[in-house]
Amino acid sequence: MNYSYHCPTKIEMGEGKSKTLPELLGKMGAGASIMLVSDPGIIRAGLISGIKDSLEAGGYRVTVFDKVFPNPRDTDCMLGAEEFRMNRINTVAAIGGGSAMDTAKAIALCGPNGGIPSEYADGKRSYGQTAPLICIPTTAGTGSEVTRSAVITEQSTHRKMTLKHANLRPQLAVLDPELTLSVPPDITAATGVDALVHAIEGYTCRVSNPISQALGASAISKIVKALPLAYQNGENRKARAEMLEGSLLAGLCFGSADVAAVHCLAEALGGLYDTPHGVANAIFLPHVLEYNISGHEEIHGRIARIAGFAAEKDSDEEAAEKLIKGIVELTDQINIPKLKQLPGVKKADFERIVELSMNNNSTSSNVKEILPQDYLQILEKAYSAVPAVLSN
Repeated sequence: MNYSYHCPTKIEMGEGKSKTLPELLGKMGAGASIMLVSDPGIIRAGLISGIKDSLEAGGYRVTVFDKVFPNPRDTDCMLGAEEFRMNRINTVAAIGGGSAMDTAKAIALCGPNGGIPSEYADGKRSYGQTAPLICIPTTAGTGSEVTRSAVITEQSTHRKMTLKHANLRPQLAVLDPELTLSVPPDITAATGVDALVHAIEGYTCRVSNPISQALGASAISKIVKALPLAYQNGENRKARAEMLEGSLLAGLCFGSADVAAVHCLAEALGGLYDTPHGVANAIFLPHVLEYNISGHEEIHGRIARIAGFAAEKDSDEEAAEKLIKGIVELTDQINIPKLKQLPGVKKADFERIVELSMNNNSTSSNVKEILPQDYLQILEKAYSAVPAVLSN
């Protein structure tokens, strides 16, 4: 097997680490002008005020960009790029979830280099050196703080574009569990399953390797145990730290491999309906696993044992079936909705969802070849799934 692994991101993990940002910036030689990229909810929650104050006390000139929304749009990224140039920004720092981090990556790319996200995603423009980028996650989910990717929605077409290049890896990731304590249960659930899907797909996809599998195994084990605890009690500091670490490991896992069909469907759904990415991933995960297992029982049985859903004595086939059952029970436990319950979703759009999924570059990484009719069947099964509250 031929593979390579490279992660230049410096990782700082621990409670209170976000308060040391001025010192960390000084060590990396960041410029004096910093753009903080965050969403309005994070700003209202007061999560950036202390960081902003400490930076300004340290002599940094701070600009706050708050036009960050779920499933970040190219138009908003371009507004950020304009502010980057207008304010002569040196360094971009994201404080928030995946949307803030992906928006910050697009700003750090387009701000100094020009162009629009689609030109990079479609190979029409070469990736230049980005502005120094720092990511401070406030949710445990995307792992974007250590990946070379950013998923941006092209507003005119609803297409989800993936910017992917080594230059998009942040120079610094600051993981402070204290910033995740106030995350509400529904977001804890959605982002947590997003991290789990990263680990599962990074472990099983066609371009997986021993390093991504080692990282994915550790992430799966942590997330399955910690997610229900963090969901039930947001102030459980141990569970919050385990989730943040699990998300980090999952990001390192798929960041050195790829995601697959679950993400392709989820990104199509998010592009059409603005469905939260983690919710969409959670909805499709058991149905894609059911499709993938045939012919790949061994690797899925392995995951079931890592997650604690199956025993070592179980055959691969038995373990793989228990994986699906375990995932369904987990997502029901944390109240993930079913596809039919999502606002706006209608069967008339299924062909468009299939088209968007097939056009996603990660379809080819799925462990089992997947064709349009397979995506359609998965959509039909997900749409027919009965909510747990009705099946009891």
